[in-house]
Amino acid sequence: MDGWEMMILALNLFSFCLFGLDKWKAQKGMWRIPEKTFLLLGAFMGAAGILLGMKVFRHKTRHSLFTFGMPLLLVLNMLCYYLILNQNTAGAFRGW
Repeated sequence: MDGWEMMILALNLFSFCLFGLDKWKAQKGMWRIPEKTFLLLGAFMGAAGILLGMKVFRHKTRHSLFTFGMPLLLVLNMLCYYLILNQNTAGAFRGW
């Protein structure tokens, strides 16, 4: 596993744990983590961890921004991950 893969894995693990923490805080009536934080984490390659957190913790599953936005961000994350892995992509999109 190279540096990019370790960084992406760590970010998704962090996103997942933060999602669980937010669910716990919601149940205790405590100060919550802003949704903007989760959206930014999802945009910066953490969408898989957030989607997994949504399923495992059953948290934010009624918010359309999360139910539709996170899968879209996951697709964009996968595209970015593909481009990172194949760094010789200078001509990958020339046909478009």
